[in-house]
Amino acid sequence: MEKVEDGMFVSVAYTGTLENGDVFDTSQGRPPLEFKTGAGQLIKGFEDAVMGMSLNEKKEFTLTPEEAYGHRDEKQMHSFPRSELPDGVDPKLGDSVAFTTPEGHQIPARLVEMDEKNLTFDLNHPLAGESLTFAIEVVGISDTPTQQAHSCGGNCNCSCS
Repeated sequence: MEKVEDGMFVSVAYTGTLENGDVFDTSQGRPPLEFKTGAGQLIKGFEDAVMGMSLNEKKEFTLTPEEAYGHRDEKQMHSFPRSELPDGVDPKLGDSVAFTTPEGHQIPARLVEMDEKNLTFDLNHPLAGESLTFAIEVVGISDTPTQQAHSCGGNCNCSCS
């Protein structure tokens, strides 16, 4: 029976839950998640757990924050003067935005505090500091991709393909 090895394309059906049981992500109702092992497309702990699994094998595992998105870092809280906002932009508490680094990378941020002069954004990953439990099933193993590539870069139900 074929097992997941480095460099293979793997499709998994999954549900991810937090310690309190809340679902933070699932493939239910969508195509399974397909990724190439060893390509660094997923958090390392998830990819490590899939290695060696067989087709149709199911597994449940929990990743510590170190194996997932790391611990929250209070140094990732950044304040900016409101005057730096483009005209017409009126953010609300809890809004998510993406900052672009000089290298062109997108960094998600969430507005967590605001007053008349300043806005404070949390640049930690939303799941930083969380232990994540995944229930997965390997539904495909291949040497080549089986899903159509999306221009958005992900496996999703968007209309970009």
